[in-house]
This record gives sequence, C-alpha cells and structure tokens, in this order.
Amino acid sequence: MIMNSKIKASEVQLTGVNGEDLGIMPTTEALALAKRLKVDLVCTSMMSSPPPCQLISAGAAKQAAGQERKKNQPSKVKEIRLTPRIEEHDYETKKQQAERILKSGDSVQLVVKVSSKEGAAAKALLEELLRDLKPLGTPKSGIHVSGKQADVQVDPS
Repeated sequence: MIMNSKIKASEVQLTGVNGEDLGIMPTTEALALAKRLKVDLVCTSMMSSPPPCQLISAGAAKQAAGQERKKNQPSKVKEIRLTPRIEEHDYETKKQQAERILKSGDSVQLVVKVSSKEGAAAKALLEELLRDLKPLGTPKSGIHVSGKQADVQVDPS
C-alpha cells in the first residue's frame, strides 16, 4: 500500500472519503486536498494509468495495512503442555492461554504427557478442554493417544 508523498504518478484517479468519485487530478492537488481534510492519500493499485487512489482517515489506513499484513502471514501452531493430574487453577490458566492464542488467529496443539496407565485420564482432560474451547475453535482431528502422550490440534473458528 503506497501512501501520501510516496505516490510518484503525475496524476491520480481520486475517490473521496465517503466513496464519491472526484475524477482525475494532479497528484500534488490530491495531496493538498488530503492535507486539508486531515486524511491520507492511499494508492490502491499501481497497475493502471492513472493509478486509483482514495482519501482515507489516517487511523483506518494504518489499520487496513496491519490487517492485510496479518492475512498474508501463515497461521502458527502453538503448543500447550499439560499433565493428567492438573489442579483446577493450573487448568484455568492453560485454558485462558489457549483462548488467547485462538483469538489471535493461531492454532493450538494441546499435549498431555502420559506415563503408564494415565491414558484414559489424559483423554478425559483433552475432551474437557475441547468442550471449554468449543466457542473459539474446532479440533482439526480426533484426540491421538500414543505411547507417551495424548494430543489434539485446535484451529480457530
């Protein structure tokens, strides 16, 4: 996204703050108008001549650029480790941590370390966590219980 004085074209196709078409005008005139209205001049595409530009409030332009950058990044998978004999307070802390991660748009890998006969307790713990996280995410697949751990990946919904 190219903004304000970084626009090098001699003239631009300008759209106003409320979406009205202001026509083709010299870039210097468009910049002066943007300054007078206390908004940013944002070029949406450099592929056409003259390039289409919009007058957007300063905060909205930066926010749109941040959201665009966030969409282009692949989602991350963050791991949270638990034990089958977890206390209530620790469970709440891990649940809140998972909720924060899901709200930020990343996936959560919930892993419960298992020793000997704790497989059923680990699976029950993961099922309880999945019920609590249901409003924020959906499990990618079922709960996997293998030799030393039980795990499940939860993707944001």
